[in-house]
Amino acid sequence: MRINSNFIKTAILGLGVVISSVSYAQLNIFACEPEYASLAKELAPDAKIYAATTAMQDPHQVQARPSLIAKMRQADLVVCAGADLEIGWLPMLQMKSVNAKVRSTDQGLFFATDQIETLDKLDSVDLSQGDVHAKGNPHVHFDPERLLKIAAALTDKLIQLDTSHSAQYKANLANFTTRWQAAMLNWKQMAAPLQGQKVIAYHSSFRYLFHWVGIEQVGDLEPKPGLPPSSTHLAQLLKSAAKQDIMAIVIASYQNDRGAIWLGERAKLPVVTLPMSVGGNSESQDLFSLYSSTLNLLLNVQKLEAE
Repeated sequence: MRINSNFIKTAILGLGVVISSVSYAQLNIFACEPEYASLAKELAPDAKIYAATTAMQDPHQVQARPSLIAKMRQADLVVCAGADLEIGWLPMLQMKSVNAKVRSTDQGLFFATDQIETLDKLDSVDLSQGDVHAKGNPHVHFDPERLLKIAAALTDKLIQLDTSHSAQYKANLANFTTRWQAAMLNWKQMAAPLQGQKVIAYHSSFRYLFHWVGIEQVGDLEPKPGLPPSSTHLAQLLKSAAKQDIMAIVIASYQNDRGAIWLGERAKLPVVTLPMSVGGNSESQDLFSLYSSTLNLLLNVQKLEAE
C-alpha cells in the first residue's frame, strides 16, 4: 500500500497546531485576588484561570480550604498581590498543595508588589501597630500606572513559563496597553473634580486610588489596621469630621458598614461603598469597568455635595 507523503506532512503539521493550541489554552493560573484573575485573562485569554477570592471577601483572611489546595496543586502559575497580604493563608496552600512549581518567584510564583514601588513602606513593624505591612500597602491594583507595569512583568513571567507562545503574550500585552492607556486618559479627565476632596475611609484599601486621583484620606474607621471601629474611636472621628469639609465616608465592598453608617448619620455625611475588585458590584465586570464604576460612584457623591 502506498502512503501519501503529502497527507502525512499535512497531518503532522495539523497535529502540531493542535498540540500548540492545547498547550497555550491549558496553562493553569491560580490568582489570589479577582483583579489578578482579570489581568491574567487580558494577557492569557485562553488559559485556565481560577480566582481564589472574590471582591466580597477580605483578602487578608482566607481559609486554606481543600478546594483551594486542589486548585493550587494543578497550577503552573500563582499570581498574588504580595507584600504579605496573603501571609495568613498562601504559605499553607503552598505547603499542602505539594506543588514545587509555585513556591518560588524564580519559577511559577508572581507577586504584583514585587514589580513596582509600593506606598507606605515601614522600616519595622510590631504588634502594637496592628495589621500593617512593612513592605508597603499591597492594594496596588487601584493605581492604573502601576498596574500597567505589573502587566508587563506578568507577561514576562508567562513567556518564561510558556516560551513557545511568547508572540501571543506580547501581542496581548500590546493590545491591553493600548486600551489601558486610552482609558487612563479618560479616567484622569473624569476624576478631575475629585482632586483635593477629603474622605474618611475604612482601612487603607483605596490608598493608591486616592493617591492617583488626588483625594485625601483624613480619617480611618479602624482605630488600628485590622481592628473594627470602636465606639470611642468613632466618637473621635465625629469630632474631627465637624472641623473639616469632608466629601464622604468610603468603605470597600467586603467591609462591614455598621460603623460607617453610625458616623455618617451623626456627621451628616454620605456613605459610599466602592467595589474592592472585579465583581464588587454589578458594573465591575473587568478591570476597565472596575475603574469606571469606582470613579462614577465617587463623582455621584461629589455632585450631591456640590448641589
